[in-house]
Amino acid sequence: MQLSLSAAAKEVGRSKSTLSRAIKDGRLSATLREDGSYEIDPAELYRVFPPPVPYPVASNTTQPDIDPTGTLRMQLEMMERERDRERGQMQTTIDDLRTRLDRAESRIAGLLPAPPVRQRRWRLWGRN
Repeated sequence: MQLSLSAAAKEVGRSKSTLSRAIKDGRLSATLREDGSYEIDPAELYRVFPPPVPYPVASNTTQPDIDPTGTLRMQLEMMERERDRERGQMQTTIDDLRTRLDRAESRIAGLLPAPPVRQRRWRLWGRN
């Protein structure tokens, strides 16, 4: 069963000009009838333009009443637990880095020579 240009446009939820442009660009193949209209194979049409997915109709009887504040509380608790976990990890990392820095500084201090002791020279008042 071949589709006309307008029927094909309705099938995929696009405009006739979009389909016509796709035919002229070579993305969509169609046969030209003697009267100048196009015949489009449905398989070819769905290859280029997938059919629209129907959205499920929401029914009040199938979904239970959801308390939005309860959902928000659960999300808040989950985010607080995540925050506390991440803070704990960061504090552990900070403590580890401080320990490493202290060890590195003590090793560097052990490698440096002791500063020379300056001898004081006594001067007499007013004389060199």
